[in-house]
Amino acid sequence: MRILHTADWHIGKKLHKKELYQDFDLFIDWMCQFLPENDIDILLVSGDVFDFSNPSSESRTQYYRTLIKLKKFDLKIIITGGNHDSPSVLEAPKAILNELDIHVIGQRPENLQDCLIPIYKDENVDLVIAALPYLRNRDLQERFDAENHDSKQKAVQQSIAYHFQEAASLAKKKYPDVPLLGMGHLFAKGVSLSDSEREIQIGNLAGLDASHFGSNYSYIALGHIHKPQRLNSLTPIFYSGSPTPLSFSERKNEKRILLIDTSKSFEPESISIPKFRDLILVKGSLEKIKQKLSEITNIHPLQTLIEIEMEEENFSPSKTIELEEYIETFENEACEIVKHRVSFKYKPEGLRGITSTEEQISDFTPLEVFHKKLESVDETETSKEELISAFEEILDELNRPEQ
Repeated sequence: MRILHTADWHIGKKLHKKELYQDFDLFIDWMCQFLPENDIDILLVSGDVFDFSNPSSESRTQYYRTLIKLKKFDLKIIITGGNHDSPSVLEAPKAILNELDIHVIGQRPENLQDCLIPIYKDENVDLVIAALPYLRNRDLQERFDAENHDSKQKAVQQSIAYHFQEAASLAKKKYPDVPLLGMGHLFAKGVSLSDSEREIQIGNLAGLDASHFGSNYSYIALGHIHKPQRLNSLTPIFYSGSPTPLSFSERKNEKRILLIDTSKSFEPESISIPKFRDLILVKGSLEKIKQKLSEITNIHPLQTLIEIEMEEENFSPSKTIELEEYIETFENEACEIVKHRVSFKYKPEGLRGITSTEEQISDFTPLEVFHKKLESVDETETSKEELISAFEEILDELNRPEQ
């Protein structure tokens, strides 16, 4: 079996109000060349198909158009829900997609055995995939009842671990001696993060150790972290990362997909995805920014997106105005400035703590706004962690209005 591990498509994503649908389309076009050249049997998508739980009609159209393109290559597709996905949106066309050999598990089924997908070869089960979606609070609370933050944190870890270990136990009972591959969408300890990941479960404090997955898996295909990386474990446990950059903090990351050839081993081959656009952060004084912008060239099919951080020694409203006028008249068809901010090292006493260009509330996720609010609250660290946990549960409820 030749298996391709991807995750975190985030269809509908915007970067500072700039639509990224072209980036995703180019990734899929490249995949449509890669699939037949490499005889792929199975495509895994480990969560966060969409960027919003209620995706726009354009995002849904792009998703279905993508599935049609990929199914031309006669492969099995397995999709699990992520924390950004609405289970009901993903599973609405489930019956139709099953007929096309596209398996979608948007939420944990009541019977955990329904997460097990046997893969046949010559009428025999050659591989079993435990396709576990993002586990929400309502899924986890069935396994624990914690009264305080410390015990809840440990209980959440144990509950997530239970789901993976129980799925493995069910697979080994029903399909003994058959390799088992797991899918998950979660935060694991020790991984490297970027700005575009939205924290899950008690501010990421409930991250799993590799040991929590148990020893029955031959490979675990994870999603949620956008930078490709491996967990420190004897079992190959990998984040494939997002196929396209989703924030300026990912501008230097090399995007990848992972190819597992089970006839050789479960150690994946890392395949580099072509870059479709540059993301550039330009920092410095006004004059340095002008110089750097004049030197930017574009060798990729899509516009270069630019974020500007003007840093000046002394407070000067005129320089702020001059920067804004320069941006307004900036003309380069190959580039687009999508965000700018200004900071001064020395400011008059009455202006300390105030930036010349205010940060917009739209620049932050709801959780980031809540964290900033907590910075000014006189509470203990334990109390703040409890408040963060409660806020995340509220977000989880709001992200599934269909229920």
